Amino acid sequence: MAKLQSLDPNTPMFAQLKEKTGPIVLANTFVVPKERTEAFLALFHRQAEFMKAQPGFVSLRMHKGTAGSELLMNVAVWESTEALAAALGSPEFQRMAAEFPEDVVSYPHIFEQIDA
Repeated sequence: MAKLQSLDPNTPMFAQLKEKTGPIVLANTFVVPKERTEAFLALFHRQAEFMKAQPGFVSLRMHKGTAGSELLMNVAVWESTEALAAALGSPEFQRMAAEFPEDVVSYPHIFEQIDA
């Protein structure tokens, strides 16, 4: 399973999931060793197909860092934290999450849109 780290140590993801709000954006930055990128993306694609079928899912995009970066970032929109929490807590998602290699590090964080 990938190592889960808090992007903001004062507000861990699991605390964010308890706040009932929406719509939300889940930005999840992954540090993936270059030799694992292809396998990581294949597993992520399977996971994304599962998430797309879950209630409350809106959209997602995966982004790759430039200039040889080992960073990948998933940006997913959900109707609510409750919908995201239900999807993340499902046994199927948990099985897929356990397949990610331990040398992958994940930095998930939930955001709300604000007007600029």
